[in-house]
Amino acid sequence: MQLKIEKIKTLKGEIEVPPDKSLSHRAVMLGALCKGKIKIKNYSQGEDCQNTLKIFKELGAKIDFENEKNFSLECKELSNPQKPLYVGNSGTTIRLLSGILVGQNFESILEGDESLSKRPMKRIIEPLKLMGANISSKNNDFKAPLIIKKSLLNGINYVSPIASAQVKSCLLFAGLFAKGKTTITEPFQSRDHSERMLKYLGANIEINGLEIGITPSELYPSDLIIPGDISSAAFFLVAAAIVPNAEITIKNVGINSTRTGIIDVMKKMGVNIQILNSRIICNEEIADIKVSYSENLKGITIQGNLIPRLIDELPVITILASQAVGKTIVKDAWDLRNKESDRIKAVCCEFSKLGMCIQEKDDGFEIEGKTKLKGDKIIETYNDHRLAMSAYIAGLICEKPLIINDFQWVNTSFPEFVQTIEKLKEE
Repeated sequence: MQLKIEKIKTLKGEIEVPPDKSLSHRAVMLGALCKGKIKIKNYSQGEDCQNTLKIFKELGAKIDFENEKNFSLECKELSNPQKPLYVGNSGTTIRLLSGILVGQNFESILEGDESLSKRPMKRIIEPLKLMGANISSKNNDFKAPLIIKKSLLNGINYVSPIASAQVKSCLLFAGLFAKGKTTITEPFQSRDHSERMLKYLGANIEINGLEIGITPSELYPSDLIIPGDISSAAFFLVAAAIVPNAEITIKNVGINSTRTGIIDVMKKMGVNIQILNSRIICNEEIADIKVSYSENLKGITIQGNLIPRLIDELPVITILASQAVGKTIVKDAWDLRNKESDRIKAVCCEFSKLGMCIQEKDDGFEIEGKTKLKGDKIIETYNDHRLAMSAYIAGLICEKPLIINDFQWVNTSFPEFVQTIEKLKEE
């Protein structure tokens, strides 16, 4: 699907963004492990989360839909799948699900699409093997497809070389089925949705700074309500900050402190941003976020323990940085090279076409502003939904129209993206 984007006058209004992907995945995975029926409300309609839901049906979960976003789920026991489990493009699904499946009494195969099959799985395979898991890559290359066989798990003390919520969650989920205590220590804190949801559902979990410990636990059902996804909201936050005279309020967004790096960065850069109506639902912070056009933006340095808190938002942050006076430096973001695309290379290659002054570095990039984006180019998406949506936001302020190839990849996380933008446009 090819899409043409033209410069707009302004954006105004109130919107909601899709349910949080991270929480949606975890709600189904942990919900299926609960002793009884659990209700899940406001579940993501993105392809990744729909694949997770389909997989758990194939693993024996009974799902009764109230409507497409609200349903009850019950799984008395995970059962042997009759065919390989297809995770599509979802790194979250394959890594977290591996942690659950290594503790089961049956063999399973996890496979994904072409893009996912290039992503690194060594980061979960090695620590799971330390726990005694029988897990391997079909082609012996530490990439999908993954083959998982019955095994007996033992708890370990694992010091992770990277701050990764997927690695941490995989091991915590495996720890539910292991003998003894499993402990994971990270160099920085990654997003903590798994820890919060496990605690909410009654798991024996201990959190001591960057060290998280879990022992075999029974989980008990309690309704889960999924807030709006701050990673999806980020595109509209940036749009409101850079489109002249714009003002957007995004309702019911999750503002978990391990995910709000985008808000901290915007404040430091001088964006007019307000957090309204804060509250806690299902052990997660939720609020409304209001952003208006911000003319006097300034460049900053983004690094260190801030990176895990905004890793998915960095592509669209480059658009914001292009409109800031001075240099914005992003470093310590090596893991961007292991996403749906090599996001460092892809962002630098594609956005430089628009006239952005962006320089690729091994662990990030540097952007020099303030720059008028030119447009009149064709942008490639590299099968990456976040790159596609970031390019769209750039197109809203480009001097001439731009074309985005393969824009359909936004369906991975945000099928309603274009319609949501259209609601905000003023003629």
